[in-house]
Amino acid sequence: MEHLPRPPSFDHGFISFLWGAGLGLYIWLGLLAVGVSGATSFIVAAVAGAAIFLFVRIYGEEHLRR
Repeated sequence: MEHLPRPPSFDHGFISFLWGAGLGLYIWLGLLAVGVSGATSFIVAAVAGAAIFLFVRIYGEEHLRR
């Protein structure tokens, strides 16, 4: 019986960056959609994206049992 190939292993920092960038982009587009100015929405989205990155980086890692 053949074993299925394992999915690639990504570093937790890279995954945290993807979460921060993706949700930051979502917040930026959402703020633009409701009529907030471009500069204000970018700053709020950048700060929120950085906060999301740090939150996922610190609290998001799963400790696997042996």
